[in-house]
Amino acid sequence: MRVAKRNAVVIGALVMIGTLVAGCVGGVGNSGGGDSKRLVLIPGVADEPFYISMQCGAQDEAAKLGYRLDTQAPTKFDAGAQTPVLTGVVANKPGGILIAPTHATAMANPLRQAEAAGIKIVEVDTALDDMSVAVSSISSDNNKGGALAAATLAKLVGEKGPVLVINTKAGTSTTDERAQGFQEAITRYPGITSLGVQYNNNEAAQAASIVTATLAAHPDLAGVFATNLSSAEGAATGLRNANKLGQVKLVGFDASPKQVEDLKVGTVQALIAQDPAGIGAEGVDQAVAALEGKPVTRNIQTAMIAITHVDMDVNAKYFYKRTC
Repeated sequence: MRVAKRNAVVIGALVMIGTLVAGCVGGVGNSGGGDSKRLVLIPGVADEPFYISMQCGAQDEAAKLGYRLDTQAPTKFDAGAQTPVLTGVVANKPGGILIAPTHATAMANPLRQAEAAGIKIVEVDTALDDMSVAVSSISSDNNKGGALAAATLAKLVGEKGPVLVINTKAGTSTTDERAQGFQEAITRYPGITSLGVQYNNNEAAQAASIVTATLAAHPDLAGVFATNLSSAEGAATGLRNANKLGQVKLVGFDASPKQVEDLKVGTVQALIAQDPAGIGAEGVDQAVAALEGKPVTRNIQTAMIAITHVDMDVNAKYFYKRTC
């Protein structure tokens, strides 16, 4: 009788252990997270139309696939601001994180910790130098985008004169690639002189100062390529202050509502637009594939388009959103 009771206790304990193990494994892959059906998008910065458009595409795709997607964004495009957001997300153990790293190296250790916790990491828009952390990286082909900007600006300036590139922060993978693509492509135009790349630390006021100083040294400045929103807004302010709007051609990157309005009124002469909603949707697809043990694609690049005042109406689908 005592032996029978002991056997019953052992069997009951084994059943309980089995139940606990099954509960830990979960129904969708082995993400190591507390909720494998939950994804979190961590964009580069809050309230930016590019990232809002990305969020819209990601949310729609997640709902279609039976997942839930939350968004948590830093208030500033900076590794120091993004790291605590990431740390808080990791503590809640989602199945996957879609993130636009705000620095190619400074965000590496925090993301390695997230990956070590069993969370699937997908890079969207920007990426780390370390390719061992994320299961997939989705972004625009920014090098080609820079080359497209060079061809567009060259046409606007009649393929002659000095041109300047204003970039945001050194170490931001996407904008560095845009600047590099531009610099490589502009050499195809012998009548154009490159004045190089200057950084505005993602501050519009600094971009305005750069334009002012450049015009003082090069009053024949023909064109400016601005690699992001703050660079374009600041460059426009500098040109406006010098009464050079329209005379010095300005090509911006992205198609947020403010940039589209600037294109409409002639503050900028062309925009290089991305497909952020498509990037967000593809990011969800890759995260879900990783969670469900399906094949993933390590690197995916999406196309871009040059939009001018003449063809902006037919390309309205590329304009970014303020809300989903």
